[in-house]
Amino acid sequence: MTLIDASFKGFPGHLAPLEMSQIGEQDWSLLKGHLPFPLAVLKQSALTHNLAWMQDFCQTRGLDIAPHGKTTMSPELYRLQLQAGAWGISFATVFQASLGIRNGVERIIIANQVFQEADLDTLSNLLRQHPAVKVHFLVDSQAHIDAIETWRASRASETVFTVLIELGIDGKRTGCRDHAQAMALARSIKSTAGLRLSGIECYEGSLATCHHVHDQAAVEALMSRVQRLAKECEDEDLFECDEVLLTAGGSAIFDLVAVHLKPLLRRPVRGVLRSGCYLTHDHVHYKQMLKCVGERLQLTETLKPALEVISCVQSCPEPGLALLSMGKRDVSFDMDLPVPVWRAKLNDLATQGVPGHWEITALNDQHAYLRFDAKAPVQEHPFVGLIVGSGISHPCTTFDKWRWMPVVNDHYEVMDAVSIHF
Repeated sequence: MTLIDASFKGFPGHLAPLEMSQIGEQDWSLLKGHLPFPLAVLKQSALTHNLAWMQDFCQTRGLDIAPHGKTTMSPELYRLQLQAGAWGISFATVFQASLGIRNGVERIIIANQVFQEADLDTLSNLLRQHPAVKVHFLVDSQAHIDAIETWRASRASETVFTVLIELGIDGKRTGCRDHAQAMALARSIKSTAGLRLSGIECYEGSLATCHHVHDQAAVEALMSRVQRLAKECEDEDLFECDEVLLTAGGSAIFDLVAVHLKPLLRRPVRGVLRSGCYLTHDHVHYKQMLKCVGERLQLTETLKPALEVISCVQSCPEPGLALLSMGKRDVSFDMDLPVPVWRAKLNDLATQGVPGHWEITALNDQHAYLRFDAKAPVQEHPFVGLIVGSGISHPCTTFDKWRWMPVVNDHYEVMDAVSIHF
C-alpha cells in the first residue's frame, strides 16, 4: 500500500493521509476545486484506448511488447500494461528494474549496459530472491564482459546473467558499430561461464525524422544488420536460450521495425517492441510522430493524449499576457513547451477549447507565460482564477516531476490514482 499525504505535491494539505487505493472514493472534482493546481493528471478514457490500440497492433503482427518502464516509474501503470497483455517491462537501470521486480514484474529487459559492481551485486541479489524473474541486459564491448567477469571472480559468484548484444548506429549512442565486432562479442559471451546470449537489441528512435522515405530506408538498414547478426549467431550455435529475443522499437517509428522483428531462424524467435510513451502519448512530439505512423499504415485513428498538466491563471499583469501557476518544476520542456488545450471557470460542468491565439511562450520555475491577442473579444481573454488544461510534449520528463497523478474521467472527476517512483 502507498500512503499519500500533504508531502505529495497536488494533494490537499488540509486532509488526513490516504491510501492510494482510496483516492477514487473521495468524490473529488478538479473543476470544483477539490485539488490544488498545478496538477498533472491522466485521462482514463485515453489510457484505455491506448492500451487496447497498442496490444492490437502487436497481436496482429505476431509481436510482443515490453513497454519502457522508465517513462512512468509507476507500478500501477505497469500492472495495467501487463493486464492488457504486455510480455514484460523494459527499464534503463538496475534501480528501475528493482521497482518492477518488487511489484511483480517477472520478465524484464534492461535496455542498457550493466557492469558496475554495485549494480551487479544488486541484480544478482534480486535474481536470488526472485527465482521466477528473468532479466536480459545489454552488452556492446569486451570491456563490459571483462568487468562482469572481474566482479564474478571477486565475489566467487555463480550467477549467470542473460544478455543481449546491442547493435548501435554511427554517431548515436551505445551499441556495436560493425558486424565483426558484434560477432566477436557473441563468441566471447559463449566462452564466458557467467553469461548466456539470448538475443539481439537495437534502438531506432534516433533515426526518426517523420520523412517516410528516409525513415524506412534507415530502419531497413539497421534491421538488416540485426537479422544478419541473428542468423550468423545461430549458424555458429552462439545462442544459449529456448527462444531468440529480438527487440527494438521506441515510441516514434515502431511500425517500421515491427516488420523486421521475426526473421526465419531454426529456433523460435520472439520479437519484442519496447515503446514506452504510447500509454500516455502527448500533444506535440509523439502526436506528430504517430500522425506519420498513421499515414504509413493508412489509419484513421492512432493514439490519444492521456497526460495533461492543469494550472490556473494567477495574474494578468499587462495586455496580452497571463501567468499560469505551473512551471519547469511541473511540466516537461526539454522538447517543446506545453500547449494550452482547454479552459474552464470554477464549478463549470465541462471544459471548452482555448482560442487559437493562446500560446505558452516561456516557463520559469513556477510560472508559464500565456500570450494572447489583447485585441480579441473580451470573452477570449484569460482572467485570474481561470482553470487551464495544457498538453505536453515528451511524457518522460513530466512524470519525473510528480510522486502521484490522479486518474480522471472526461469530466475531470477523480476515479483513481497512480504512484510514481523516480
